[in-house]
Amino acid sequence: MYDIIIIGAGPAGLTAALYARRADKSVIVLERGTFGGQITYSPNIENYPGYEKISGNELAEKLVGQAIAMGAEIEMAEVTAINCKDGVFYVATDECEYMSHAVIIATGSKHRHLGLDREEELTGNGISYCAVCDGAFYNGKTVAVIGGGNSALVEAIMLSDGCRKVYVVQNLDYLTGEEKLISVLKERKNVEFIFGSVVDDLHGDNELEGIIIRNEATGEKQRLDVDGMFVAIGQIPENEIFKEFAELDERGYVDSDENCTTKTPGLFVAGDCRKKQIRQITTACGDGAVAALAACRYLDR
Repeated sequence: MYDIIIIGAGPAGLTAALYARRADKSVIVLERGTFGGQITYSPNIENYPGYEKISGNELAEKLVGQAIAMGAEIEMAEVTAINCKDGVFYVATDECEYMSHAVIIATGSKHRHLGLDREEELTGNGISYCAVCDGAFYNGKTVAVIGGGNSALVEAIMLSDGCRKVYVVQNLDYLTGEEKLISVLKERKNVEFIFGSVVDDLHGDNELEGIIIRNEATGEKQRLDVDGMFVAIGQIPENEIFKEFAELDERGYVDSDENCTTKTPGLFVAGDCRKKQIRQITTACGDGAVAALAACRYLDR
């Protein structure tokens, strides 16, 4: 039995753990994947206060270490179900069940796929969702980055350091990422932008050999011969197991206000899995603080 169970060890969950422990609450953080969440895949972070530049992996290590130093328990476990009875939450994992008087959902989100035929089959064989993980395999080769937001631009910048050619394919007529990232990328001579286009088909037997892109305005199609394709078109939440206790919007995000509460007393939400306009590390940390303090107030009522 814990005071607070936090589901997810990204910036939101780890910040929540820090604040909860400062309020002297017993805390366990359950994480099924990577401690630190999606930030561990960012080679350089330049918009986190206090650091001019820091790698996502280093920042994640600092967040985890700080939470542990404050006395939070952190366990690798996948949450499979949640229930609530008489003010007690029962959180089932793939190994055991935990109990608490409050729960903070901080599960973040996962990479959105294009939904193309054979996309899963070619994942790891030319298709990737993480340049940090797989970019080195494509040094000296030609790749395409799909997307035009911050994530896609960061991926393209990293890949352009080692790849012979980088195509950036964006479905809009403009890039939606930060101006600083756009400026950096436009200076790279081996980067070519293709706007108003989407990926229609994948070519290659056992490995990706090319992609067919279609201009959405004209319908014109062209083939790009690429050795790899990096998909960076956003994230999707995984909140289905919480839908009985938390309202979800049409995209699957927990529909919560800035107080990070849900329709169930004692259940709170923080970070990228929550319905919000801005999803950044700093806003996730802010959510974690708000959710933890709200949970502490709930416990102390």
